[in-house]
This record gives sequence, structure tokens and C-alpha cells, in this order.
Amino acid sequence: MSFCECGCVGAWRAVPRAPERGTPQAAVLIRDPSYTFRSPCSPGNVGFREQAARVRRIVGIVLAVLLVGGVVAAVVAGREADDKGTATKTVQGVIGSEKAEFFEDPDVVKALAAKGYTVKAETSGSWAMEGLDLGGYDFAFPSSQAPAAELAAKHGVRGTLPRPFYSPLVVVAHKSAAGVLAGNGLATLDAEHRGTLKMAAYLDAARADRTWQQLKGAGKYGELTGTLYLSSTDPETSNSGALYLAAASYVANGGKVVSSATEVARTTPLLHKLVSVQGAQQSSTDAAFRDFVSGAGNPLVLVYESQVASLLAAGQHPDDLVVLYPDTTVNSDHTVVPLTENGQAVAGLLATDPRLRALEVRHGFRPQGEATEFASATTYLKQELTGVRQAPVPTSAVLHELARRARG
Repeated sequence: MSFCECGCVGAWRAVPRAPERGTPQAAVLIRDPSYTFRSPCSPGNVGFREQAARVRRIVGIVLAVLLVGGVVAAVVAGREADDKGTATKTVQGVIGSEKAEFFEDPDVVKALAAKGYTVKAETSGSWAMEGLDLGGYDFAFPSSQAPAAELAAKHGVRGTLPRPFYSPLVVVAHKSAAGVLAGNGLATLDAEHRGTLKMAAYLDAARADRTWQQLKGAGKYGELTGTLYLSSTDPETSNSGALYLAAASYVANGGKVVSSATEVARTTPLLHKLVSVQGAQQSSTDAAFRDFVSGAGNPLVLVYESQVASLLAAGQHPDDLVVLYPDTTVNSDHTVVPLTENGQAVAGLLATDPRLRALEVRHGFRPQGEATEFASATTYLKQELTGVRQAPVPTSAVLHELARRARG
């Protein structure tokens, strides 16, 4: 018998042998050149095993690639399906800064996406929008009708402009300041964190350059020093600053809207005093309100009610905050100027979609129409604006002139 080096049988085979009489048939091993028995250790078999291993590795790699490719394809397909099921149109807008948090709210983004829109908004002062190049924008959304009307005329937008919601101007005050004002007949307090500012009395104090030190009870508060004034925004670029002048000029003009050159000349000295005493002014109510909440700046700041309501809705209840509603004020009707069909569609959703209206309330805005939505969500504030007189707003030309002279 022949053996390989490893000990296995070589090229031998068993053949039957004729038995001797009386014995079983036997077999013998003979070398058969025609018969080839390949040893597992033969070079051919070793090569075969190596080749099989390589094939198995290649097949494994191919299967892994196919598996990864299938997962990637599934993820991409899922994303495409999600995209098709949510926002399909991107709408570009320019908005007043006080609405920035509303449009950034993930729930607002989701509600708009459910209707097929993604809104990308940039902020600007409401009056400053008039100087912007709005090519490529779908809508402009200033904070009141006056700048909206200017924009509509400039861009050839006809028809009634949508006004989805509004917010009155209010004065936020520290408790110490509100108490001193009430003790000197400049305000009344009807709740711990709420009251009314008497505009005529306040304007008389401003006209006389009264200081905090001249008010009884102010001496025990170290922060109440210097001239008594309301902080407001730049009336030439910001809507809230311009509306402050509208309300003040209405009161100073004997309860009549300023409309003539004579009335402009008569009221602007007081308006100039209201503005100049402030020094540098903020360009947006958002910045002014944040400064107040952080404890910086003046103890009396003119802001939108919506900013206070949004703060309260977020669970923040500053114990030192008092909201004073001027007894003569101007509602800020947030007005959309649609520049394209997509802009018009988004404006319509803001005015009518129940989910978006509920989110507007969450951010402190009062939706046009039904008041119960706001009343049920903001019990901290005035539900009905009873006892608050709405002053008419002068024409855009007159308001621009009042702002120019007040700043001059």
C-alpha cells in the first residue's frame, strides 16, 4: 500500500481475487495506473479549497453590499415618502420681529406643513419693510395696517388685506414703578399684576419733565430715579414706536386724530420730548421686552400684549411684572400683504385654520373674530378691553411726519 506524506492512501484500488477452495472470496490491493484517487492533501485539492474559500468571501461581500444598499434605499424611500406627505411648497416672507417666535414654533411649522407649506421668515421693522427689495418674497407681514397699506400700494396689491390677528399695546412695569404710579394718580391697579395707565395724566407729567424723585413713595426704591418716561422703539422704523406716537398725539390733540399741518405742529413738541428723553432706541419690541424681563433698562416699557401672553403661556410668571393697559391706545392689527398666490394661501390659513388660531393664542395674539379662544388661554390678562379707548391712526403720510419730527 502506498501512502502520501500525510498518511493517506495513494492510487491503489481493491480488486477481487479468486478464492482458494473452501475459503471466502478475498480481495487484494493492486496498483492501477488507470485509476486516480486524489488525496485531500494533493496540490489539486488544496487549490480547490483555497478557491472555494475565496468564492465564499466574495459571495459574502456581495451579500453585505446588497444588504447595505437595501437599507439605504429603504431609508431614502422613507424620507421621500415623508417629504411627499408633509411640506411641498416653500413660502418666503418678511415679518415683524414680534412674530418670529410664532413662525419658529415647531408646532406652527408642523401645522403649516400639514397644509403643504414651509414658511421661511425674515424679520424687519414694520416701517423699514418699505425700503426692502421684496422680489422673490411671497408675503410681507408688518404689525399694523398703516405700513401694510403702504406696501400694498407700492407693489400693486389690490383688495382687502388679510388681518389674521391683533394685539394691543401695553406697558410692562416693575411692581415698584406700578405702585408709585398708582399712588400718584397716574395709574390704577385692579389686580396684583394688572392695571390701567392714565394716558392724559402721564402726558401731563412728561410735558412737565417730572422725575421719579418728585413722586411720593418713590424714595424707597433706588432704581426709580431720573425723568419719568416710557421706553419705546424707533418710530421711524418700528411699528410699536409709531403707534405710541399715534396714541399720544390723539390724546394731546384733545381726543381727535391728527390730520392737518396745524395739528402736527401743535402736537410734535410733546412727541419730541417723549422720544428724545429716551436717548438711543431699540429697533424692535422683541429686544426691548427681553431687556425688561432680564431686569435691564427702564422700569416702564411699551410692548405688545402678545409678548407678555407668550411669556406667561411658556410657564414664566415673573413676580415683579405688572401689565398696564393705557386707557387710550392703538390695537396693532397684524396685516398680511400677499405678493403671490402662495402668500395669499398662507394668509388664509393663518386666519381660518383652527389649529393655527389656537397656536396664535398660545403666542399671545388675539385671533380676529371669536374671543373665547383668547379668553380661555390668558386669564392673567384683560379678557375684554373694556375701559380702553382705541385711538384712530393718522394717515401714513401724517404718521411719517410725526415720527420724523419726534426724532428730529
